Amino acid sequence: MNPAPNLILIGPMGAGKTCIGRRLAERFTLRFVDADQAIVDTAGASIASIFEHSGEAGFRQYEHQVLTGLLQHSGQLISTGGGAVLDARNREQMARRGFIVHLHVSVPVQLERLARDKVRPLLQRPDREQVLTTLAAHRDPLYRQLADLSLDTDAHTAADATAHLVVRLAQQWQRQDLPA
Repeated sequence: MNPAPNLILIGPMGAGKTCIGRRLAERFTLRFVDADQAIVDTAGASIASIFEHSGEAGFRQYEHQVLTGLLQHSGQLISTGGGAVLDARNREQMARRGFIVHLHVSVPVQLERLARDKVRPLLQRPDREQVLTTLAAHRDPLYRQLADLSLDTDAHTAADATAHLVVRLAQQWQRQDLPA
């Protein structure tokens, strides 16, 4: 058993972190937190607007601040943005304060799942496949290095992936609540 105060989902966009995360949070009676939504709430602006006005570096600073705040608490399932692992400080904090589940998805399945997406700033380009391939090459080793548990979501519905994870988490993760 690997005790940790929070469950943290990492992985690329389109892997199912939000959908699966909501289901897992309900199953384990955890508070679901979408880190990207928490960034929007903190900044008072959309992610696209943050990227437009502050660039990716500005967005990553918001992301770090929000994750730092979130990880001070326990009893949460935190669904991170795909790039949260890029900052070594984030990786260290997540490893220290959570049991990390890596949801993997292949680029072809990402392209299917994100075909209608109009809001993710990194995908607002005509060369989506190349963007996703480049992101995967850079980020996948970080996901794999950080993960306590991994699941490939390509062939799974959200319900199937959740069912697999519930069984595996029951065997590998022990909730460790912090004193109030």
